[in-house]
This record gives sequence, structure tokens and C-alpha cells, in this order.
Amino acid sequence: MCLGALKRPGYIAFGNYYMNDNQPVLVGVGQCVVRELSSDAQSLPSHLSLAADACQAALDDTGVGGLAQHIDTLAVVRFNVDSMRSGAPANATYRNAPRSIARRIGADPKRAIYSVVGGQSPQQLVNEFSSKIVAGDAECVLLTGAEAIGAMKHAARNQLDFNWSEDVPGELDDRGEGPMLLAAHEIANGLGMPPQVYGAFENACRIERGVSKDDHRLAMAKLFAPFSSVAAANPYAQFPIERSVQFLSTRSKENYDVADPYFKWFVAQDAVNQGAALLLMSVGKAKSLGIESPRWVFPRSGADATDRFVLERSSLTESAAMAATLKHSLAAAQRSAADVDHLELYSCFPCAVQFACDALGIDTAGRQLTQTGGLPFFGGAGNNYSMHGIASLVETLRADPGSLGLALANGGFASKESVGIYSTDAGDGWQPANASAVEADVHQNPAVPWGDASQGGVLETYGVVYARREPLIGFASLRGDDGSRILARTETNDQASIAALLSDDLVGKRITPRVTEKKNVLELGAA
Repeated sequence: MCLGALKRPGYIAFGNYYMNDNQPVLVGVGQCVVRELSSDAQSLPSHLSLAADACQAALDDTGVGGLAQHIDTLAVVRFNVDSMRSGAPANATYRNAPRSIARRIGADPKRAIYSVVGGQSPQQLVNEFSSKIVAGDAECVLLTGAEAIGAMKHAARNQLDFNWSEDVPGELDDRGEGPMLLAAHEIANGLGMPPQVYGAFENACRIERGVSKDDHRLAMAKLFAPFSSVAAANPYAQFPIERSVQFLSTRSKENYDVADPYFKWFVAQDAVNQGAALLLMSVGKAKSLGIESPRWVFPRSGADATDRFVLERSSLTESAAMAATLKHSLAAAQRSAADVDHLELYSCFPCAVQFACDALGIDTAGRQLTQTGGLPFFGGAGNNYSMHGIASLVETLRADPGSLGLALANGGFASKESVGIYSTDAGDGWQPANASAVEADVHQNPAVPWGDASQGGVLETYGVVYARREPLIGFASLRGDDGSRILARTETNDQASIAALLSDDLVGKRITPRVTEKKNVLELGAA
């Protein structure tokens, strides 16, 4: 809490006023990227080397030496190789990634954390440890993450033999992969990887608005072309190439179908070698270490939420979890969307940006929605993208003192959301949103029940999965007469049924799947 000029015990001077010395503050940020990869396997960047480089950059960013020994908590955002239930590959198995990184930078934290899966994790960690710092449960926290998916793909293409595995002992809070974000019924009937699910969201939005596929692709291209311009000027972007609206909206050899309605450059690109880190501490600790206050950026508020399974949600054209976290984090900071000067919106797919803008009540045109350049162009650094987003937002806020910034981090299928409000102005200190109020907003509508597929329903949305640039499987969400939702899929390579879906002729039409023991089957060739 900020006070007037009267000094009180437990408060320290900040400019011409005093604040609680347990106020959380970001004092250092660091990022790194490797674009050119060697044919020497031993010199390829690893998850650990990239994270360590980013951590060192964050420590150096404070302008004060010897900080590593003061770190009491080191939290690492879960690497992509540990985010799949099939397990990490033998050549990239890290028994204790936080301790491995700590050893590289000369730190020995008493608390080491490996986060849960999800792109919300970086912001969620900032929210968690801001509250812990206020409570006195932490004092100097280093948050980091990295992805070396590009290097791993490079090694596979060139048959390079590498081994990054490490087994460093020490206490570890491994938070695991977390719960499944899709129900078994959803997976059996066509939902799976993010492009499939977000493609269904995207088509639902398009259908609801009565827009043709070509016009919708043009709209997506107009949304994302400015993102690519930001990435082109970002020294930490993996793919710093400005893309035109025409390029993005046109199918080509470089911009091929991934999952209807997406071409390649409408989706997050994971072939990255990137690391990022944030140094978060109490203002008392920052002051005692001599870190100059012009480097300080304050987390002002935050909110976290988890939504239902996809087909249980009342709407597929908005995100209740996004809306709730945005609404309550701004309210807790006593600000509105109109007060936000700088935005960092998660941009794995166009509809994710649209959901956020709809929730904020802002137009997608006419203002900058990203500080990095977005996941397709800056790079989709697995669960850790938003660490880069927050680091970039900190740099923007430092250059515009007193302004307000907002970061939205997204995990799963618009399943897990975390929001942070930031400024160089401490305001009234860290004021997290009321978790119960957030939860109540997310679940204010009852879950949509699974319907009886044998009764059929009206086509609500659909998607098509591609493999090797050819359509492989189609699926559709249907609404039953009772409001229930039914999911069904085509058989693999049933090109006639896939073509029927892609034609848009079935939108709003009644479809009755063939029900089998394992799945609901769309047979649409004669439709």
C-alpha cells in the first residue's frame, strides 16, 4: 500500500512517498534466442542452456552483481518435452531442471519448482509469488523457462546425436502435468491437438457471424499481419519476418493447410530456441541490494481461472475464463480496459485474440495487441511464451513510466487463463482478484450435457485435421433439440464426408451420426 510522506515502521522510501517493504516488484528481465544452428550436436542450445542464459540476462538487467546467492525460490515453466503423457525422450530428460539451472548460474535456492503444464504458467507463477512475497513466504524469486524444440527438430533432420539429460539432486516441487483438458469422449470423436480445437472455435465464430471462409481468412490475416510487423523488429523473435495480409490469407507452398480454417502462419510455431526469465522480489530486498527504482515494474493485480471441458461450455465463440480473469484483475486494480496503455494478448490462434478483445470490449484494429509479435511470428515457446510477453511488457512500461500494462496468458484450449496488471506506478500495491468471484463468473452457466448421438442434431461447428498437407479426419459439433451437444467424426480418409464439411453446405443442417461402441461416425458423402 502506498502512503503519503509520513514514514512508518515496515515501510521504505520510494521517490517522495513510502510503501510496504513486502510489496512485490519485477527488477530484472532477460530473454535469449538462437536462430542459426550448428551441424555440431554438442553446440546445439538445450532447454537448460537457454534458460540459464535468460536467467543470467535477468540478473544482469538489475545492474547489480552477486544476486544469484540471494535467490530463495527458482521456478521453471515446464518444458514441452515433459508436457506429454508419453514422457520425455531419453536424450532430453531432466530429473531436476530448476536445480540444474541454479547450478549453472551459481544459485542455491531453498525452494525449487517445476510448474504444471500450460501456457498460463508464467503469469500464474507471477501471481502466486507476488502473493507469497506479500505474505512474507518468499523474498527473491527467479522465474524462468525455455524451449529448444527447433534444435531437437534440427538434430532429427540431420541425424545429429545429442544428449542433454541431467540428474541433479535436491528438493523439488514437481507439479506434474495437471488434469486432462479434454474428456475421453471428446478425444474419441475428433478433438485432440490445439489446431483442431481452436479451428472448431474459429469456425463457430465465423458461422455465428455469417461470414464466408475466404472473408474470415482475410479478417484473420488483417489481425495477424501487424503482429508479424512487431516480431520483425524484435531482437528476440524466432521468425522476424513481416508478413503481408495477402501472404497470410492465401494458401501456398509456404502457407499450407494445417487444420481448417488455418494455414501454417495462422498458428503458433513451436520450432523455437528461446529462453526468458523474470526476477521478482520484495521492494525491501530490492532496496537493500541497491537495485535502482527506475528498473522497477510492479505487479498490480492478477487473476487465474480454469474452464470446463470444451463441449461442456455454454458457448464456443467466447471464453468465460478469459472474460472472468480480465474483468476481476482490472477491478482489483481499480482500473478498466480503457485505462490499459499496453497489451500483451496470447495469440496462439486468431480466435484467442478475438476472445480477449471481445471480453475487454476493444476493437482488434487500430492498437497494438502484442509486445513480442505473437506466437506465430515471435515464436510459440511452448508453455513459456508468456514469460517473453511479460519481459517485453516490462521493457515497454519502463520506457513509458506511469503507464498501465496487461498480460493475458492462455493454456490448453482456452482452458486455463492467467492475467496480470503491471505498472512502474505501485498504486495501492499488490491486489489480487477474489478467486471465488472469478470461479463463480466462469461457471455462472450450467454445463452443457452430452447428447444422445442417435437422435442427431444441428451442425454448430466443425473442423478438419490435415496430415502431410492433405485432409485426414473431419469432425463436427452438433446441438440436440434439448440443447445438449454431440460430437462426431469421420472415418480416417473419408474424403467425401470431409469435402461435405468443407463445403459449408451442412451449416445449420440436421445430421444424425452412426453410433458405434467407440465413437460417433459422420457419413456425409451423400448429404
